[in-house]
Amino acid sequence: MAASVPKRFSTRRRTLGLLAAAPAFAALTPFSAGRAQAADLSSVTLVLGDQAGGTRALVEAAKVLDGTPYAFRWANFQGAAPLFEAQRAGAVDLAPAGDLPVLAAATGDPSLKIVAARAGSGAQLGILVAKDSPVRRVADLKGRTVFISSARGSISQFQLYGALAEAGLSKDDVNVRFILPVDAFAAFASGSIEVWATFDPYYGIAVQRGARVLRDGSGISSGLGFITASGEAVADPRKRAAVADVLLRYQRAGDWAIANPDAYAQIYATLTRSPLDAARQITKRASLKQRFIGAADIAALQRVADSAFRDAILPRRIDVQAISDTHVVPA
Repeated sequence: MAASVPKRFSTRRRTLGLLAAAPAFAALTPFSAGRAQAADLSSVTLVLGDQAGGTRALVEAAKVLDGTPYAFRWANFQGAAPLFEAQRAGAVDLAPAGDLPVLAAATGDPSLKIVAARAGSGAQLGILVAKDSPVRRVADLKGRTVFISSARGSISQFQLYGALAEAGLSKDDVNVRFILPVDAFAAFASGSIEVWATFDPYYGIAVQRGARVLRDGSGISSGLGFITASGEAVADPRKRAAVADVLLRYQRAGDWAIANPDAYAQIYATLTRSPLDAARQITKRASLKQRFIGAADIAALQRVADSAFRDAILPRRIDVQAISDTHVVPA
């Protein structure tokens, strides 16, 4: 396994900031025309948060942001923790993340609102060891140190605790350390980390390079992803209209990717500079089927919230209904 981190990841670690994206003000596409005609959005600029370039690759592959009546730019981060830190600071309008990171973010930012849900597979994350590691099963982790990406409240923390319980262990049977994904990728590749709990795309690329999966997230992780909007974005009528339009475009992008898996994998590999074999697996299990947040999604996330509170992953119980906005959807 190569010891170096892929160039695209090291670049993202250095920048961790806004990626240039040219604003576009062409004619509206039919699916968003009705809402956009209700307000002049030419003065609106949305900052679209992203993790490891995944959302940007999806929407650029499907070309769904062509012709927006508002400006936008991308803000790319290596994981949910720095992404939500930026949203809390008012530097990001929309933030995509897994179930538990959204809940963890809400403990520090009660103004954020969940506006959309994405369905995917729990297999997009897991616990990894080196190919020749003596650790053969989750039960063998007792007394060992497990590094989790990226911070407390990660989907990987939830998955690890679930896997430990399944194996008859408790969270106190392992030593847990938190590390940002880019740093973890390099440390794992060099052998400095023995056990790593992480998520795609880092997970998929590490497996493609020879890492062995002790347990993936199937049956533990909900497989749901969510998109949150900042309190400022949902409170401003013009930004709110632009957010609704973006979410519809994201939804169309996900539908396109599901209908064209081979084309999407090829484009994803090119845009993110990922190995094609890894890209095929990453895109196959990604959370692509998007919808505006609804009652079933709120109930599913509440179950995660209650479990995470019982396991002391979250410092307090989160009322998911209270942090969800089910009215962003255009009439």
